[in-house]
Amino acid sequence: MAILDGETAFVTGATAGFGEAIARLFVAEGAKVIALGRRSDRLEKLQTELGEKCLTITLDVSDRNAVHTAVAGLPEDFADITILINNAGLALGKASAWEADIDDWETMVDTNIKGVLYCTRAILPGMVSRDRGHVINVSSVAGNHFGPGGPVYSATKSFVTQFSMNTRADLIGRNIRVTAISPGMSETEFDIVRTGNSDVNFYEDFKAMKSDDIAQVILDIVTLPSYVNVNTIEVMPVAQTFGSRLVHRGPSKGAR
Repeated sequence: MAILDGETAFVTGATAGFGEAIARLFVAEGAKVIALGRRSDRLEKLQTELGEKCLTITLDVSDRNAVHTAVAGLPEDFADITILINNAGLALGKASAWEADIDDWETMVDTNIKGVLYCTRAILPGMVSRDRGHVINVSSVAGNHFGPGGPVYSATKSFVTQFSMNTRADLIGRNIRVTAISPGMSETEFDIVRTGNSDVNFYEDFKAMKSDDIAQVILDIVTLPSYVNVNTIEVMPVAQTFGSRLVHRGPSKGAR
């Protein structure tokens, strides 16, 4: 028997990167998967490859009404969601706080924060009523460590971790687990989206993690005994370490 037989997973951001890898691995391990994303052509391809165990829905998680309509309208054999993986998220730009495009800030808040809120609020009541479930929220090491560039992206990921732990506290006494996973540098479309530059190989001079690595970590977490909860976990490639260790030497810019 496959290790995820009987499980139904709701995976956001499934058109690429972690989400796609999670959908593929979970179906291979016996789960039914509801795969969400904004790019319908990629979802159609995923549906064709994964077959009847995969249900795809073209959806922007920042649209609250669309999220609730999609969850309420799930077919009966996909309706009892046991694993929610809030993976959809993005970073836009690397500008400093006084130079950044505020539209980029709002897009990151809408996707990285509101998307997690909307999917959790739509799905968690069903888990509570069945007294069974596992919520996994994909945060980032950027939300745990400080450095220049992208302050709002990092702040949204700090929110994801804090929201996860407070939700876990809310669920005390219930058989529902909550995990925040914070991946480090991984070879995905992340930096292409962030910079808008598809011509640069951001990972050519070191060994970054792959999407499959994070999918495997998540599989390991959800298949632990049901009485074991991994609260938070941070995963980095060996080539990456903590913080930026920045020291500015000499006069400060703009000093008088």
